[in-house]
Amino acid sequence: MGLDRVFSTPTIEVDQDKYDELIKIKTLYEEKKEENNRENETMDFGQAIKLLKDGKKVARQGWNGKNQYIELATNISYKTAEDKIINAEHDAIGNKAIAFVGTSGVQLGWLASQADMLAEDWIIKE
Repeated sequence: MGLDRVFSTPTIEVDQDKYDELIKIKTLYEEKKEENNRENETMDFGQAIKLLKDGKKVARQGWNGKNQYIELATNISYKTAEDKIINAEHDAIGNKAIAFVGTSGVQLGWLASQADMLAEDWIIKE
């Protein structure tokens, strides 16, 4: 018996449509996995502030409410008891404040706690 018969590679018929479908599924899986990794990437407070300034919404992973986040509010104004609209312009920061959006509504002028500032579990909210 010749060695070529013992070590020959078997041929397998492949259904090209099924193969193409498997490739599509694998590609979709990898895209979803990458998207989930991006969503679960954490950062420190400094990075979160930079993203706020770029218009992103950010939150702590440790916050209880799923729909809680902070964002940068701009063009802030308020109405006085005399029905005057006041534009809240500030020399140093302009017309901006951090807004906390939670289950009870929006809180303008949100202040970070020391725990928030030292945390490294900040994430981008879509």
